[in-house]
Amino acid sequence: MNKKISLGLAISLIAIAAAVTFILTSFFSLQSFNKMVVDVNEKAKKYNSLQILDSYVRENYYSDIDEESLNDGILKGYVNGLDDKYSRYLTAEEYQEEQSEDSGELVGLGLTLTEDESGYIRIVEIMADSPVLDSGLRAGDIITFVDGNDVLTEGFNESIEALKGQEGTSVSITVRRDGVDTDYIFTRRAMKVQTAEGEMMSGYVGYIRISGFKKNTSEQFISELERLISNGAKGFIFDLRGNGGGLVSSLEECVDPLLPEGVVATAEYKDGHSETLVYSDESEIDVPMVVLVNEKTASAAELFAASLRDFGKAQLVGTQTYGKGVMQTTAEFDDGSAVVLTVAEYKTAYSDCYDGIGLTPEYIVDENEDTEADEQLNQALEVIRTAMAG
Repeated sequence: MNKKISLGLAISLIAIAAAVTFILTSFFSLQSFNKMVVDVNEKAKKYNSLQILDSYVRENYYSDIDEESLNDGILKGYVNGLDDKYSRYLTAEEYQEEQSEDSGELVGLGLTLTEDESGYIRIVEIMADSPVLDSGLRAGDIITFVDGNDVLTEGFNESIEALKGQEGTSVSITVRRDGVDTDYIFTRRAMKVQTAEGEMMSGYVGYIRISGFKKNTSEQFISELERLISNGAKGFIFDLRGNGGGLVSSLEECVDPLLPEGVVATAEYKDGHSETLVYSDESEIDVPMVVLVNEKTASAAELFAASLRDFGKAQLVGTQTYGKGVMQTTAEFDDGSAVVLTVAEYKTAYSDCYDGIGLTPEYIVDENEDTEADEQLNQALEVIRTAMAG
């Protein structure tokens, strides 16, 4: 049976509905406004405190203020205030240097350096493509002067910076060996950094060491992988000890030929959505694999190890890894500076995020500094040969 309502009642119901809608809309708008006001007030307090501090410093600081350095310091302090060890503000010079490093190329003398106990600079290693290679310099030599300036007077970090420069420019150094000082002049040049190197070990075991994930790492890695396969490799050891990570795009290209088709890893953002971070196509190398790791294996290197293990392709040998499972993106500003900001956690398709935890190897082998034998590598060889025999 149909029921009819009067026109007056219908108008009243419409008016009530409109009133309720208005009240709810006003309520949520007020909530949003109040939140915005609180946010604005909080920001105003921060900027007011900064202004008070700035006024006090300008009135009382005993020396001149470098405005550019001050501005950089303020921006660095803001990002440092996030209390996130992976987020950082980079000046234009710092960002340019980081981009150069990520490219897998460097400009300079091709020297790995450290601070000697004397306070001078000690040469640890010389790159194969270094412009100083044929000069007679060797590991253990001590650099005492850079461009005529005493390293002890200028400071270690400042002297290291003085060694850097643009391609084609010259730098003079004084090198001490057995108490004798010798002067040299070298021309800086661009050099490719070799981050993936391989060799064939006995029993047709291919060994590839990956020291970092730069833009050209995947090219080097795949070249070594294909070379060792063509030479008869029937199993692989991937050595990621000391690998602190790098570019996820490079990591993806390295694991692609090793894994089956599908999503390998995802990035999980704070709003709850996830995105594919690493994907593998259908081509797959199906041989036994082992990954060597240690406490300095971090970030993209951990993702490499976790991906191979989670897909049942490899076992891990070594010690607990670092535990960096968060991802950063870099945003460049108009002045050439940039901010590197942590934006997501990442994980493989089959396991939880290992951030702050690390990866525990199936075969835990501590590094023994008292012997020249590489016990971790020996264990990896035993594991891979057993897998190949099976």
